[in-house]
Parts: sequence; C-alpha cells; structure tokens
Amino acid sequence: MRIEEQILLETPDFVVVNKPSGLLTIPDRHDGELQSLRGILQKRYGEIFVVHRLDKDTSGVILFARNAEAHRYFSQLFESRGVRKFYQGLVTGQVVPSKGSILEPIIEHPAIKGKMATARKGKASHTDYEVLEDFGAYSLVQVQIHTGRTHQVRVHMKHIGNPIVMDELYGKAKPVLLSDIKKKYRLGKFTEEERPLLARLALHAFRLEFEDATGQAYTIEAPLPKDIQAVVTQLRKHV
Repeated sequence: MRIEEQILLETPDFVVVNKPSGLLTIPDRHDGELQSLRGILQKRYGEIFVVHRLDKDTSGVILFARNAEAHRYFSQLFESRGVRKFYQGLVTGQVVPSKGSILEPIIEHPAIKGKMATARKGKASHTDYEVLEDFGAYSLVQVQIHTGRTHQVRVHMKHIGNPIVMDELYGKAKPVLLSDIKKKYRLGKFTEEERPLLARLALHAFRLEFEDATGQAYTIEAPLPKDIQAVVTQLRKHV
C-alpha cells in the first residue's frame, strides 16, 4: 500500500487518511507495529497520535493527531461528540422504515469475547440511518453515529434485522457473487470458479465533519471503495 495515495488531508496538527479494509488502526498483540495504520504513519511522520479507531475490516476516513496538543484537542472533541461521523454500507434485506434512529444500549457479549450486544444495562448508544437505495435483497444505507461504541453500526443494524453484508460476527460471512445478482449469469468458458465481487465487511467510514482548534470547519469524504461500489453498480444494472 502506498500511504501517499491514501492521505486525504495533511496539516501541521493532524492527518486524515482513507484507511483500506483489512488494516488494523493500531497493532494488536499478534501483529508488529508496521502491520497497523499507526505504524505506517509513524514511518512517514515520526510522532503520531491515535484519536479514534475503525475496525480492521472497515475502510474509510480516519483522523490522527500529529502532536500532543492536537491530540488533547481532538480527543476531547470526539469525546464531547463535536465530530459528526457518517458511514455508508450495504446491509442485507429491505430496511423498514427506510429512515430512523436506533437508541439501543450496547454491552460486551456475556459469552463471546470480542463481540458486542444490545442490552438494557449497556452504554447509551445512538445511531441514525437512512436508506439511499433499496435493491430488495440488499440496501445501501447511510448512517450517522452520535456515540462511539465498539462495533456500533454493526450491532445496531443487526438489531433492526439488517446486518452489514459479509459481517462474520453479526450476520453471515457470505461473499457477494455476481451470480447472486444477475439471474442469467454464466461462468466464462475458461473460468472454473466465480470470483466474489465483495469478500469483506461492506462498511465504509464515509465522512467526518469537525472544526480544528482555530475554529476552521472541515468536511472530509472518501468515496465508496471499488469493491462495495462494484456491488452497487451491478445491483443498479440487474435489480
């Protein structure tokens, strides 16, 4: 990965990156520092500070601070909900109603490590969603999260019965094939096996809106990545 191609905005105080799917924000116990986005950025900038995180398989817009003062400012801004965070993704099925708010508290799953669940005694969580396009078996949604709970979008979409496509934890780990969409699909003459259009979590951090310490407003977007966009394009054609 060429990190230069993923940088959306660079200032003396912060850098905003379009994180690829499959890359950790920070290293876990089993991976070295360079196997994370923080490690790659440290190699480029030296000092770098994590302000918020994206799941390994979620792609999209993520902000890092470049000095301790900016880290304090942005950490407080995220904590006080001064940053507007939007996601786009594909979910399974039709979403009814097509626009709404989910206010279900989220808690760690009592039996499965690394999984979250909705429960009355969990932490308050607020997600707004809106269907952008309804394809029947799939829907393209835009989501705004007002809280920052672990796996919040994934847990809340599962709660309303529309888990994110290719979500192993909260839905089904079934890749999206063209044959799922195109009724008269046939393999090519020299093709033995169909390659998936999408083989990862169909969730993308689409936009961040915030003000820096001087009061300057920013709206930073990253378009849907090629694999999710490929599914949307085929759905538009064949559904």
